Amino acid sequence: MGMYLNIGNAGFQAIRKGHYVDKSGLISFMNHTLGTKDKLTCVSRPRRFGKSFATQMLCAYYDKSCDSRSLFEDLAIGKDSEFEKYLNQYDVLYLDITWFISTERDIKNTVSYLQEQVTDELCKVYTDIPAESSLPLTLARIAESTGRKFLVIIDEWDALFREAKEDTDLQKEYLQLLRGLFKSSLTDKMIEGAYMTGILPIKKYGTQSALTDFREYTMLQPKKLAEYMGFTEKEVESLCEESGLDFEEAKMWYDGYSLARVGSVYSPNSVMQAVMNEEFGDYWTETETYESLKYYIGLNEDGLQDAVVAMLGKERCRINTRTFQNDISSMKSRDDVLTLLVHLGYLAYDSAEKEVYIPNLEIADEFKNAVEYSKWKGVSRALLDSEKLLDATLRGDAEFVAKGIDEVHSASTSILSYNDENSLSCVVTIAYYAAQREYMMIRELPTGKGFADIVFLPRKHSSKPPVIVELKWDKTARGALSQIEEKKYAGILKEYEGAFLTVGINYNKKEKKHECIIESQKILS
Repeated sequence: MGMYLNIGNAGFQAIRKGHYVDKSGLISFMNHTLGTKDKLTCVSRPRRFGKSFATQMLCAYYDKSCDSRSLFEDLAIGKDSEFEKYLNQYDVLYLDITWFISTERDIKNTVSYLQEQVTDELCKVYTDIPAESSLPLTLARIAESTGRKFLVIIDEWDALFREAKEDTDLQKEYLQLLRGLFKSSLTDKMIEGAYMTGILPIKKYGTQSALTDFREYTMLQPKKLAEYMGFTEKEVESLCEESGLDFEEAKMWYDGYSLARVGSVYSPNSVMQAVMNEEFGDYWTETETYESLKYYIGLNEDGLQDAVVAMLGKERCRINTRTFQNDISSMKSRDDVLTLLVHLGYLAYDSAEKEVYIPNLEIADEFKNAVEYSKWKGVSRALLDSEKLLDATLRGDAEFVAKGIDEVHSASTSILSYNDENSLSCVVTIAYYAAQREYMMIRELPTGKGFADIVFLPRKHSSKPPVIVELKWDKTARGALSQIEEKKYAGILKEYEGAFLTVGINYNKKEKKHECIIESQKILS
């Protein structure tokens, strides 16, 4: 076993010793591509979405230097009719690009250093092959001499584009290496298959991918690999049942990435941290800081700030993802930044509607942190004060609530077109941002004889009362409360006991002020 050639199965052994969610169906997919024109696969997804776990699994399964039968025979792949055919049958070349960046003192030398290190190891194994400075040429000579092809696995393939984002010469040198491996006349002779994974899709020049022979699977277009992009809802439900965690709480914290074919997808790292620690929390901050998010939203391309504030208010934003060049230094529009945030995991993408949105509470907290420490002082203050607004609502201080919503409106006037109940609903949602930890905040909830504007349903751990909010535009707050009663919105609260609050909020267009009335009522069984 070597450092790069046939690294063995120790990594996957360690993974199997923990709470392992079976993703071995990916191997079946790869087996069907080997030796075909579809043999080059690139899968991009956010940090801590299981990219390295997948590469360790593939190394363990294909590596001919070890016996991995016991690691796989009880998994889904073990039931595959071709399980034996490909098990431990290949010379596997494993390249972790972050390793080469971190071990070479000057990042500018990464590509030459990588080729030097890997070819040196190959020549020690295949002693009759002359030393070459070119990795593609070395692989070609080995394939010609032995008649055996390599399976190449590259982890964090895009690390150089992220770590040296301004060094276009280094990026071009790296792409030339990849082209030599995967887009040459010798590729079919020396490569049986390849699996690359990273955060960004393969860089585009104009509308063309730099490596056109790769089949790409991304957060925008996961296609048939959607179930391997993260944990599915069924998998998370099973983990919660095994560990005694509340599944509904898991949904609040980590759900929201909706992919075609499988529906909800969860961040694997966050879910597993919650399982291990037996509590939910912001585990995203352990792998990312809000500084990177703060930088990107701070660009404010073409009204980006407007979009972020709207999404904090639970709105969605329509985008065009096709202009993004798949790197972090060529962003020319709001849509480019929003598309990048999808690939980074900060936003979810609805492929049917072509819309982006903030997926869950964990990521919403990251946006809150980024906005609070940005130059968006008005909105930042509104988010910081949102807990006070909730407290005032629960104690029935309608004057404080009206004043607080006035301030949020004032802070976002230049951002949101404030001209109907929908924009009022967005402002109110931002004003009550902190309530998300205690409540499920549902807008336009069907109940009684219509749709309640905003309903605050207490989460299982909360002792807070339910709240029904009705909004009016240039009418009266009393009229809003009357509508709650007339249309029997309280019918949605039958499973709760005790009291609930009704909140009527009206925006007076002439005076540019909000008025509020809060009443406490008893839930009728």
